Amino acid sequence: MTTLARRMSQLTGVTAVTAAVLLGASGVAAADEWPPVPTAPSPTAPFETKRFLTPGDLDYWNPLVSRDRLTSPFGTSTRIVCTAFHGVTLGCWQADRAGNPHKLIRLPFNVPSVTGSSQPGGGPSHFVYPGLS
Repeated sequence: MTTLARRMSQLTGVTAVTAAVLLGASGVAAADEWPPVPTAPSPTAPFETKRFLTPGDLDYWNPLVSRDRLTSPFGTSTRIVCTAFHGVTLGCWQADRAGNPHKLIRLPFNVPSVTGSSQPGGGPSHFVYPGLS
């Protein structure tokens, strides 16, 4: 094997190992913080909820049902904390099995629902656990 070929194979090996380490580290979701509880009365104070349609519910798949949806490997079995304003859910956090909070990703549309977008604040939303979107 020539020196150039040997150097290229070493460089390729180092690059592959580095990429594997970086990709492996990015697959682990870092825990977020629960939303802060305001010290004064606030219309957006966080609250615990389980009021989501999940893929196991038949209404989740019904495009005419206008309710908040959740796509998560935990369903609604772990703690979920949300903030809302005038009945419109703004943001949500869900605990993993260890109890660490993760901010859910709010999709721009409440897929598969085709109704509710004309409601105040855009209506119900679809939230996805990080790493599933």
